[in-house]
Amino acid sequence: MDGFDRIPDPLILFIFNSLSDVKTLIRCRAVSKRFNSLVPQTESLLLKVDCVISPESDESDTPFLHFFKTIVKSVHNLVSLSAKTHPELQNRPARSQNSPGQILRGFERIRDLVIELPAGDLKLDRNAVVKWRAEFGKTLKNCVIFAFRDVKPSTSTQIPAEFADLDFAGGLKLRVVWTISALIAASARHYLLREVVEEHEEIEKLVVTDKEGEGTLVMNKEGLAELRAAGVAQVSEHKEWAAHYRGWDQESNGSRTMVPSVRMRMRHVAKTELKSGAWLDGATLVVVRPTTIMCKDGVAEVEVDEEGQRVDDVEEDVAGDVNLALMAFENDGACGEAVQALVKTRSYHLEMNSF
Repeated sequence: MDGFDRIPDPLILFIFNSLSDVKTLIRCRAVSKRFNSLVPQTESLLLKVDCVISPESDESDTPFLHFFKTIVKSVHNLVSLSAKTHPELQNRPARSQNSPGQILRGFERIRDLVIELPAGDLKLDRNAVVKWRAEFGKTLKNCVIFAFRDVKPSTSTQIPAEFADLDFAGGLKLRVVWTISALIAASARHYLLREVVEEHEEIEKLVVTDKEGEGTLVMNKEGLAELRAAGVAQVSEHKEWAAHYRGWDQESNGSRTMVPSVRMRMRHVAKTELKSGAWLDGATLVVVRPTTIMCKDGVAEVEVDEEGQRVDDVEEDVAGDVNLALMAFENDGACGEAVQALVKTRSYHLEMNSF
């Protein structure tokens, strides 16, 4: 009996949960029969998508087609590694390996899952930054978006001259484009998770983020239960992933989760100075929450939020949006600092139909 054999199973599982990286854990399964039987019991997982670009990709690819091609390439590499070690995977068709759900089928007790993408989903103008955090259940619950056009380092207390003249109409259009783009990116990530949520009923928290820190999608225990209860669309893997290879169909409900009708509270400051002395150009904060209309005999009665609560109390509504914004970026350094300044400014209310 060697030293490893003396280590109790709970301690080994604690180590595996601390490792969490799926690729590393798959390799651990090849170490011994004991490891092979314990790895599937790991409860905390991190699935990192490699920064490998499919050779078929070209500059004409849309951001989302490029995104899905990257997912497919990375997961295929992971599954190929696992199949060499586990004969049962070799009998499955190669086509079904092209999804995150396939690689996770070897894990039986997932409680906390994080999927890290190699990059953000948005193609932005030079120097522009858009960051978002969205919470989902069966559909969007809320989304907080922070963006700015440029950052200027400055040691002077004077406002940079180039900030003096701004195209406010064009600026509003740009802010709306940022908002819609972030919502589409979030809904695309949510759609990607449906297979995983359906097959792993034990998951209690699911997060999708990216290395660039652009966007974070969060589903908690209640949201996951809500999605399962609503029923996951039964779409064959072949049709689902073939659709992504053909291109991103903006009109297809099969390419992403539909964004419901929403109300948006937008705050914008032409120039924001940070404690470091840098200036943010066009700092924008948008809080998005779904809006529905309660009807009786076909007659609209009262506007409510996704939890069925009245939203006619403007002060309470604003306070809720402020809390969402602060929590979304509370640990995000300079962005968190800018958000704290933005929530103190005047807000504008906008509405958008589902898409």
